[in-house]
Amino acid sequence: MSTSTQGAKKPTTSSSRSTTRRKPAAAGTRTSRSSARTNRTAASTRRTTARRRTTSSTQPKTRAGQAQVIAERAVLVPVGASLLAGDNLVSTVKGLASKYSTRTTFERELKRYERRGATARNRFERQVRRARTRFERELRQRRSLVEKTMRQNRRRVSRELSSVRRDFEKQSGVVGARVERLVSNAQGIIGS
Repeated sequence: MSTSTQGAKKPTTSSSRSTTRRKPAAAGTRTSRSSARTNRTAASTRRTTARRRTTSSTQPKTRAGQAQVIAERAVLVPVGASLLAGDNLVSTVKGLASKYSTRTTFERELKRYERRGATARNRFERQVRRARTRFERELRQRRSLVEKTMRQNRRRVSRELSSVRRDFEKQSGVVGARVERLVSNAQGIIGS
């Protein structure tokens, strides 16, 4: 069931690079630079494709070979996963056994957990206290704003009422004087 090919050599792809320094290009050779750049990227693409071909040569060519590789993977993946889980379980149990091997280490760990719990509780209580004071502060601010608005509205309404009352009294005095004048004029006309 082995898929390795013995005796087959992988072709090596080596590229030789020049170590001599290039001379700076003249100002008018921009088009030659861009064509050189495209040539380099094309060469890089060819090298990558060649590498892919050499690595894909280890894959089986026939459908039967491909099915065999898939079947091997289907079996080996769960086996490997279960072995890793077993290793992790063994290391966890060994770690716990070494951590709690004596009474003093067990008590030390218990105290550590207790401190951690107390720290978490205190942090939670502080957050609750902060949230409560923030809520109460906002509530007080809203209440004082509503009370202030109510006082201002009450003052404004009482001012407007007193001004309306004064205007009404003035108008009633003027109307009363006119009515009296009309009555006296009517009596003067009737009596004459």
